[in-house]
Amino acid sequence: MNLTAENTAVVLDSTADFPDARQRFQNFRVVPLYVRFGEESFRDYVDMTPDGFYERLRTAAELPTTSQPTPGDFLAVYEELAPQYERILSLQISSTLSGTFASAEHAAASLGGDRVRVVDTRTVSASLAMLALGVQRRLERGTTDEEIDAFVVRYAREHRLLFTVNTLEYLAKGGRIGRAAALAGNLLNVKPILTIRDGEVVPLKKVRGAHKAFAEFRTLFESTSTDSPNLKVGIAHAAAPERLEALRELVEHVRPHARVEIATTLGAVVGTHAGPGTVGFFWFEDDA
Repeated sequence: MNLTAENTAVVLDSTADFPDARQRFQNFRVVPLYVRFGEESFRDYVDMTPDGFYERLRTAAELPTTSQPTPGDFLAVYEELAPQYERILSLQISSTLSGTFASAEHAAASLGGDRVRVVDTRTVSASLAMLALGVQRRLERGTTDEEIDAFVVRYAREHRLLFTVNTLEYLAKGGRIGRAAALAGNLLNVKPILTIRDGEVVPLKKVRGAHKAFAEFRTLFESTSTDSPNLKVGIAHAAAPERLEALRELVEHVRPHARVEIATTLGAVVGTHAGPGTVGFFWFEDDA
């Protein structure tokens, strides 16, 4: 089967931090996760904007919690798309970080047949959005299931993801700290350089201060990329727009031919687990 943007829909969840996906692409949909402050529940990006979330977080008596979409949330979107599209590609946050993938699989089974293909992307945030953009580029020129499968595997193997947080408190309390737990409780102003490998948060290095963290980002970016229009870059921040702009300037200076294809704010769900001040940096070379 020849897959195109006209016959294939792409379904993301809100942890892709890609709120304008549907506005940019007619065949895209985003299923929101939930964030809860006390007894109040909000849909990520629908009832709670990133700015509203970080403002509320500053005065919250206790940290919010998050939950995955229900199978019914996904099924409603699949049923809306089914009359219009022959195939639905559902790209979800890593199953090791959330139960969202399981909800999507249940919904796909309820719909029946093989129209929906649910993919455990093993990643999150702008990295997930960049994977979806790569899929869309292939759909726009025509592709196959086999080519999409090969692309997803190559993306998992080759894409780069770095992030640093102001504190490990949010990752620890949300149960998403992974192997970075070894860094918890270290001296004030130590900045962990983290990545996600096979769906788990993994520490790469620890440095002292934001400036050294930024320098480490630059070193890793320069050593693992080449200056080319094929170099796609993503940047995400949590209430730290100055860090996003600093990384955008870094890309323009070090890799002037690269394309920053997404620059976004972490939404309420990812922000709950990363915390204010987090900045993420993502890159991948793709000739499509």
